[in-house]
Amino acid sequence: MNFVAWAIVACEVLFWVVILAGFSARYLFKRQKLGLFFLALTPVLDLILLIIAGIDLYNGASATTAHAVAAIYISVSIVFGKSMISWADERFRYYVTKQGSPPVKRYGMDHARHYFKSWLKHLLAFLLGAGILYGLIIWIDDPARTEALFGILKTWTIVVGIDLLISSSYFIWPRKAKA
Repeated sequence: MNFVAWAIVACEVLFWVVILAGFSARYLFKRQKLGLFFLALTPVLDLILLIIAGIDLYNGASATTAHAVAAIYISVSIVFGKSMISWADERFRYYVTKQGSPPVKRYGMDHARHYFKSWLKHLLAFLLGAGILYGLIIWIDDPARTEALFGILKTWTIVVGIDLLISSSYFIWPRKAKA
């Protein structure tokens, strides 16, 4: 596994570490500013990953799947970051601190609309990530060095299409509450 792949793993692990540190500071130690500081580190991790991947490519490395996944990671983090933190915050408050109400379970049209909004975010992340990937392809300007980027872009296009089909299916066959 190359350096960029390890950087992705490290950034993902650190993302959840700083989230948990932020929630712990906020809820367990009642340190609001410290909690905000930790939560504010999440975009810094994206920037670090972008710099690592960019330097690697600038130094002549052929773009690998890891470089493509870095672009996906960054775009998904930008688009879904706030909602992922809110999701984790709600669960941390309820399950760890025993405060607040239980996380909402969605069914029927409410679930379908919620999932469709999530698909729209997925589409936005795809457009942002595809822009990054396409920008890298133009910047490198060597088809032999960017083949992996094209491959991931094709695969992600299919995944977004499948996600749309799944999202649409919830309007036809709404999710039902368990009896």
